[in-house]
Amino acid sequence: MKLLPRSLFARLMLIWLVGIAAVLAVSFMLFVGERERLGRDALFEGVAQEIAAAVDVLDHLSADERERWVDQFGRRRLRPSFRPLPENVRQLPQDHPLLAALRKAMPERGIALYLHNRRDGPHAVLLTVVQLADNTPLTVRLPGLPPAPQLPPPPLGRLLAALSALVIGITLLTWIAVRLATRPLSRMASAARALGEDPERPPMDTRGPTEVAQAAAAFNQMQQRIREHVTERTRILAAISHDLQTPVTRLRLRAELVDDENLRSRIQSDLDAMQALVKEGLAYARSMDASVPPQPIDLNGLAEALRDDAADLGWSVSLSGHAGTPSIGRPTALRRALWNLIENGVKFGERVELNLAEHADRHEIRIHDHGPGLPAEELEKVFEPFYRTEASRNRETGGTGLGLAIARNLLRAQRGEIRLSNRTDGGLEALVTLPKP
Repeated sequence: MKLLPRSLFARLMLIWLVGIAAVLAVSFMLFVGERERLGRDALFEGVAQEIAAAVDVLDHLSADERERWVDQFGRRRLRPSFRPLPENVRQLPQDHPLLAALRKAMPERGIALYLHNRRDGPHAVLLTVVQLADNTPLTVRLPGLPPAPQLPPPPLGRLLAALSALVIGITLLTWIAVRLATRPLSRMASAARALGEDPERPPMDTRGPTEVAQAAAAFNQMQQRIREHVTERTRILAAISHDLQTPVTRLRLRAELVDDENLRSRIQSDLDAMQALVKEGLAYARSMDASVPPQPIDLNGLAEALRDDAADLGWSVSLSGHAGTPSIGRPTALRRALWNLIENGVKFGERVELNLAEHADRHEIRIHDHGPGLPAEELEKVFEPFYRTEASRNRETGGTGLGLAIARNLLRAQRGEIRLSNRTDGGLEALVTLPKP
């Protein structure tokens, strides 16, 4: 069903509108038909009562008085007379609704209904013949009534206006109802996205209908378990990394007692690698901690300080661009994240370019190196803890595989994000985005 809209809101709106439109169309047709029938019956009953009243009066008059008074009974839609039927008349069937109304009003009298096609006018006229008490036929001309049983339909513009008002009203009510039904799902989707960026976010509001409250409570319980799991994992990693420092230090002291210079050097090299791994493990554990409150950060000053620190180490790092307003975050964590990216760029690309840019809703920091770049399938994998590319399996050059993972954790803890891409002119670019306050 590729023609169906993708969102639940659009699908519910479509179902409601199509269903209600069909119901409205049928109801409207039935309403119009019933309205015509009721109006026709009321009109014919009124005419029948007027004719019955006139016939009752004429019954009590003499023949001379009837001729004198019959014209006095003529009204806008009644023209009684004692003249015979004209030519060009046709008797109407017995099931005509006016004939039924006349017989109901005068059940004891003989009644017939005719249609007169007038030669001097464009319209046909109804004629009814009623027998008085002395069997004198009274002909009543009804020029104000339609000859057909159906009444003329109401004006098209009025029908369209009424139908449009119904459709607009139902559409508005449908929108409100569907919006109320789907808003909790949108709120839960937003909460799920926010949970991925910040596990410490406040729990969802559990107010609302029973189903919504239950789903929100289950989501809050899941968030609490995820938070506890992350905290426990971070605590275990920090404890292991911290506790490993003591045996590493003891091994370093004992390595000094080794007489073989070559063996001692190799042991010291392995201990240095272990020490670096322990430090990176502690740094990764600390990167998961978002307890430090955010504060304004001068991105221009921070970038200049990073460039100067890199120059002190002999690295080639250039800076361009400008941020007009400060960002909000944790200065130490942001500095550590950017330094990891610069260090990574210098290690694999030798020369690094920093560029600052400001947009309406975010700040951007681009770190561009001039190295070989990465395969497309590894642009996301390198953020996994302890993952190292095929070109950096050696710890002498590839590190521990925690630098980018630490950088992403530090940035996400302050609502930032990082994305890697290969530039068309060569090299790898890390795009860091920070939301504006």
